[in-house]
Amino acid sequence: MAEKRLGGGKTGYVIAPSILSADFSKLGECVKQIKEAEYIHVDVMDGAFVPNISFGAGVMGSIRSCSKQIFDVHMMVEEPGRYLADFAKAGADILCVHAEACRHLDRTLEQIHELGCRAAVALNPATSLENIRWVLNKVDMVLIMSVNPGFGGQQFIPGMLEKISQLYDMLETMGLQGKVDIEVDGGVKLSNVSSVIEAGANIIVAGSAVYQGTPQENVKRFHQVFEEYCN
Repeated sequence: MAEKRLGGGKTGYVIAPSILSADFSKLGECVKQIKEAEYIHVDVMDGAFVPNISFGAGVMGSIRSCSKQIFDVHMMVEEPGRYLADFAKAGADILCVHAEACRHLDRTLEQIHELGCRAAVALNPATSLENIRWVLNKVDMVLIMSVNPGFGGQQFIPGMLEKISQLYDMLETMGLQGKVDIEVDGGVKLSNVSSVIEAGANIIVAGSAVYQGTPQENVKRFHQVFEEYCN
């Protein structure tokens, strides 16, 4: 890429380990292992919007006391407005809903802000950025899915680098660059994260890449990549 993109969104460069890849039998301990990460990414799946079931608000609430980090809740559920209040009460800081799952996306984003949380919108790989153009002024973050959602451990879809870049340019054109974070989720690892942040992302979700091996060391390695890119 010809130009180095150093926007860093509104929160700088962030690693958000996905606890979907953690050992569920000792979830609280797994959260404590990544205390150097800025965010905890919580994947909520309902078995309808995606073909898998994961955490409910009760489970998330049970680990909230294990961490003071930002809880970034990715709601892969049909009509998420039905559950937003429960997750806000359980300790969510960011509530991210899928554009494809919301009948009235604008109203859902307003609902999130009314609950005192940051509002984010996610897009599946095949969904156009145009689907969210008219709500970008109401979001704190956009999540670009770089795999088809529902399961961890998938391979990054290369074409999503162009989509990230186009989102960055769209935000810049609208005067929102630096005010809206760009998060990327799916198949991001140490070998390709540089390309993802070069495209314009500043919040990186990583599941297997953190929890396979030593989580503390893997988080540190992601931070080293961020520092190298900024220097």
